[in-house]
Amino acid sequence: MVILTNLEDFPASWRAANGLAGTSRRVRSARDTLRFYAENREAAAMINCDPAFTYRLAARCLLHRRKLPIVAVDLVLRKPKTFRSRLFQPFRRVLLKRVNYFIHYFKDLSGYQSTFGIGPDRSSFVPFKANLFSVLPQDLSEGSYVTCLGRTLRDFDTFFAAMETLPFEGAISQPDFKAMKAHGSRFSRPLEKLPRNVRILEDNGSRQGMADALKASKIVVLPILKESIAASGSSTCLNAMLFNRCVIGTEGPGFSDVFNKGELVCVPPEDPKQLARAIQEIWSNDDRRRKVASAGHQYALEAGDLRALFQRLIDSVADWYLSTQHV
Repeated sequence: MVILTNLEDFPASWRAANGLAGTSRRVRSARDTLRFYAENREAAAMINCDPAFTYRLAARCLLHRRKLPIVAVDLVLRKPKTFRSRLFQPFRRVLLKRVNYFIHYFKDLSGYQSTFGIGPDRSSFVPFKANLFSVLPQDLSEGSYVTCLGRTLRDFDTFFAAMETLPFEGAISQPDFKAMKAHGSRFSRPLEKLPRNVRILEDNGSRQGMADALKASKIVVLPILKESIAASGSSTCLNAMLFNRCVIGTEGPGFSDVFNKGELVCVPPEDPKQLARAIQEIWSNDDRRRKVASAGHQYALEAGDLRALFQRLIDSVADWYLSTQHV
């Protein structure tokens, strides 16, 4: 079996836990993928986190009647909100029917199933990974801030409203408003009107910048907008766990459906009072905060690094491949 993938650094040769072995080949376009498939009909495409690539490949397979198996990994989809997106929604559903298998970093597929027709029958979950192992400090002692980090569907307004009612020091990374807008975050306040107890941490967008923000944190808050139907904030969450920080997440995909053994604390979306209550309780209860942080830290260590994630993807694709007619 040959895996045709857009993933960088994916193993050139691999072996799955079920014994299936093969090679991989890097692809950058739908045309390349189909050309390589014509050379080897035992190939399967595994497209990572690229809806446009996935749609184009599915369209070409439908148009030219190609039987290439398509696997979509971490296909992040949003509910259509504009007239244009609603107009094209039926076409997206048709193209997504051509995708054979989906690998998600979340388990709650209710939004995907109702909006895009993607359900458990074509899906599998694999745990995601942290990406700050290279800058992980030896000293993992707590910092002093309640920090809100990230940019995808983050609800900074709820964080600010919660922090205004609390006596603790809060912080955010230097905001990149262009990126936040592109990723659907809500940040409606001018910087001069932030709560007095919330400061802005310097951040150059590097891994070290994120590491420095996590080292300064005592609690990491990840408020996600209720419109989210996929995992948002998984990378930041696992990085915070890796740094032994207690995480307060948001009920919904990627949080309450994945972490159910005390690895984090979940609150309802867009609810400043509940978020403030959780911050107050976690800040004041040293034993609980450290217990949650320890459970999360253990989860992040067991999830491993990029190599471990690649192996999980290989195992998942191989299990699916052998369970279908592609044998």
